[in-house]
Amino acid sequence: MPDQPSSERFKSEMPAIPGVAGPGARGPGGNPAAKLVIGLLAVLLVVFLGARWALRPKHADPPKADQQPQIEVPSPAPDPSTLLPHATESNPGIADTTEMAKPWSSKEFYIRNGLTGENIPALLVRLPAGSPTQANGYWAFAQKSPFGNCQLEYITDLAKLKSEYGFSAKHPMVGNPCSRTVFDPLRMATLPGNFLVRGAIAQGSDLRPPLAVELKIRGKDILAIRTE
Repeated sequence: MPDQPSSERFKSEMPAIPGVAGPGARGPGGNPAAKLVIGLLAVLLVVFLGARWALRPKHADPPKADQQPQIEVPSPAPDPSTLLPHATESNPGIADTTEMAKPWSSKEFYIRNGLTGENIPALLVRLPAGSPTQANGYWAFAQKSPFGNCQLEYITDLAKLKSEYGFSAKHPMVGNPCSRTVFDPLRMATLPGNFLVRGAIAQGSDLRPPLAVELKIRGKDILAIRTE
């Protein structure tokens, strides 16, 4: 036998145990500590990515066209003038005699001005005297003052007539709120040219009575023919 170093000569060989690797040999799975570190890093990476995904800014989807908020626009109030009779050349009816049977009853209407073509507000009044089947039992006049833009008012409240106009009366009157002129429906006035018109001035500085509206009776229909 060849000579061996004395240090090697007296070393005993380790017995071989099945399934146990010899000294200095690495198992097929590698270093367990390295596996643990890699696993922890993988877990941390997953947690980090999950946190970033959860905290990302969320973009709200634009509302669909059929989900847009609806704004309810209130319907415009009906024009009161459309509810009143409008006397025209082809349809001059403004009331019937049965609805005007009570003395001093009144009804608003509109009539077309033949000169300007505009519809002007007017008032029909049932007089206490005269037949309800005759035109002289009524008085109709334009509510706009003859000279100016004031709206004449039919005053049935005698206390108002006294407090606001300083005029005492025993029956309804017509007043001009701008000039405090009072017109008497029972009195006639003579205009230049010897024209008689109803509504003589009882108090005030207006130049003439309200503009008259010519009336006709046809059966039970009261017709407004034209303005003065």
